[in-house]
Order: sequence, then C-alpha cells, then structure tokens
Amino acid sequence: MLADFFEYLKMDFAMRALVVGFLLSICAALLGVCLVPKRYSMIGDGLSHVGFGALAVASALNAAPLAVALPVVIVASFCLLRLRESGKIKGDSAIAMVSAGALAIGIMIVSLSGSNTDLNGYMFGSLLSVSKSDFWTALIIFPAVILIFAVFYTQIFAVSHDENFARATGVKAGFYNTLLSVLVAVTIVMGMRLMGTLLISALVIFPAVSAMRVCRSYFATVLTAVVVSVVSFLAGMIISFSFSSPIGASIVVCNIGSLFIMSAVGAVKKKSLRKRA
Repeated sequence: MLADFFEYLKMDFAMRALVVGFLLSICAALLGVCLVPKRYSMIGDGLSHVGFGALAVASALNAAPLAVALPVVIVASFCLLRLRESGKIKGDSAIAMVSAGALAIGIMIVSLSGSNTDLNGYMFGSLLSVSKSDFWTALIIFPAVILIFAVFYTQIFAVSHDENFARATGVKAGFYNTLLSVLVAVTIVMGMRLMGTLLISALVIFPAVSAMRVCRSYFATVLTAVVVSVVSFLAGMIISFSFSSPIGASIVVCNIGSLFIMSAVGAVKKKSLRKRA
C-alpha cells in the first residue's frame, strides 16, 4: 500500500495536496490550541461557510476564488469578533446565523447561476482541487501564519487562556484577538479547497482536544496537537488514496481515531498518577 502511495505522489496534483495539507495541518493545530480554551472553536465552521458563499459568488462572476473569498472571510471574522465582544449576540448564536445564512446564499447562487461548480468537492474536499496557484499561495501564507504565531506566542497564550488577566497586565487583547481572527480566516480559506466547507473546522478542533487529553503545559499541548494533526492528515491521505474516499472525510475519521487513542492514554495516565498519590 505504501509503495503504491509513494508512486502516486509522483503525480503533480498529489504532491501539491501533500504539501498544502501538511502546512494546513500545522496551522490548524496551532490555532485550535488557542480557540478551544476560548470556547470559540466553531468560528472555523462559520467562516468556512462564509468562504463557500464567497467562492460561489466568485464562480458565478468567473473571478479568482481566493481574491474574492479571502477579504470576505476576513471581514466576516472581524464582524463575529465584534458581535462577541459587544455581548448583544452570544458567540455561538452569531456563528450559527452566519454559518447557515452564508451556506444557503452560496447554494442559491450556484443553483441560479447555472455554473458548473463541483459542490461535492467544495463541501467535502478534493485532492484535485489544489491548483498550482493555490499551491504557491499556500507556500507563502501558511509559513507566514506559523511565523506570526511563533513571534506572538506569549501574548496569544495569555489572551487565549485568561483574557481579563491579560488585559490587566497590559496585553493589548483587542489587537491579539483581531490577529487571531485574521489568522483563522486565512487558514480556513486556504484549507477549505482541500478539506471541504463542512469538514475544515474539524481540523482545528480535534488535534487540540486530543492533545489536551494528555498534556498539562501549553507548550506540550501545542507540540502534541501539531504531531496529531500531521499524522492524522498523512493517514487520511493514504486512506483516501487506497479506498477512493473523500480526503476531507478520511482525515477527519483519522482525527477521531486519534482522539480515542489520546483519551485512552490520558485516562491511563490519570489512573497511574492517582496510584502514586
């Protein structure tokens, strides 16, 4: 199976998907570790649906997908952040409304425009959807996301885990919340072509939750989440190739398996610590 898979990687589209998926897995895991403690992890789901609506508009207008989707999703992330901070609409309610509304608008536009957009590919992801332009854009954007996260590691940690304390100590929480929103928006838009609109948020949530089952320190959680995300992606890609299954669904299934394994390891670890105590 692995020998056939390596032969498969000699094709350009498969290698593009491998590189983009590898970088996407790292970025999604880093952001997930920040979003899950803030109880704002479902923002990825809402933004992916906004991205779908924007891609539908781009398809109807024969415009460049990323040129339309990226600014729209970034603006949507700002709006969701402002709604959350204002307290007028709870964060989960705002995300649910934006998510359902954008998805409905996107489907209506695709249906009425009569375009040949592959809805199945947009919904569930496709190896073939990663074009050369997507590949080169990802090679620029994803390393930039990783670099920004590394540079502002301490501040992002403070805002993610105790925003009120961070504000009290002089951290500009508003700026770092905005920065985090932009990073999430960019990662979602770049990843939804590969993972699909309905499944991209899973790549943000599962690795972070899995890592939190066994790790106590923030740094260990970040590293473990990245490892879990990358391994799940590679396993999912192999499964997708071997069984001709949608790549997004295959990766999510592997992430579910990782969560069960990490939960079992965490339970054994807690049990052994109780015995020592």
